Amino acid sequence: MSGGLDLDVTLTFDNGPEPAVTPRVLDILEGAGIKTTFFVLGSKLADPGAAPSPSARTPRGTGSANHTWTHSQPLGRIGDAARVLAEIVDTESAIDELAHPDHLFRPFGGGGEIGRHLLSPAAVDVLRKEKMTCVLWNAIPRDWEDPRGWAEVALAQCLDQPWTLLVLHDLPTGAMGRLKISSTACSITAGASARTSRRSACRSAAARWWRTSPATSPPDARDWSPTRCARGS
Repeated sequence: MSGGLDLDVTLTFDNGPEPAVTPRVLDILEGAGIKTTFFVLGSKLADPGAAPSPSARTPRGTGSANHTWTHSQPLGRIGDAARVLAEIVDTESAIDELAHPDHLFRPFGGGGEIGRHLLSPAAVDVLRKEKMTCVLWNAIPRDWEDPRGWAEVALAQCLDQPWTLLVLHDLPTGAMGRLKISSTACSITAGASARTSRRSACRSAAARWWRTSPATSPPDARDWSPTRCARGS
């Protein structure tokens, strides 16, 4: 690592694909030999003018994953079960054979907050039936709000914990213009290859709970800990 840093980072991208941004992000990742997961929106995949799903050209071991169809409202705040079903299942159908092999799903957090608002009982039921894995996060540098300063925030977040599941956004905000700088100067992305021992992403405590529990409501917010689950606790 440049600068003597040794960071353990699982890098993920949300809210794409974007034709003006995602291809450049892919070029940077490929040039650095970094594998990652793109959590895509079904509505963007359905747009004829959108960039192709990232997993069509990312290195082996990466893939596209489900980040809902509209990304408009946390599923835990949607009372219509049919709408919740469509947000998840329609997106999975749009991803099709390009899906990550673990069939990963990331809920819309509404600004990155983790809690019971992320999923409704209907959403939990769909994820369990479809045998999907819910992937949360423990670092969001809010690059969509601070396109110029996010890299320093991300580096601080990575230095503050033994392992980081970092969320960036391949959106046309200008933020990804710093991705090359952070991978060479700040070393944020240099250790971002997903560790196979962690199955390329966090299998959250909530996801494990949903698969085994007959209950229909999500666990308490204190159980939503990516690091805790990754360590198998």
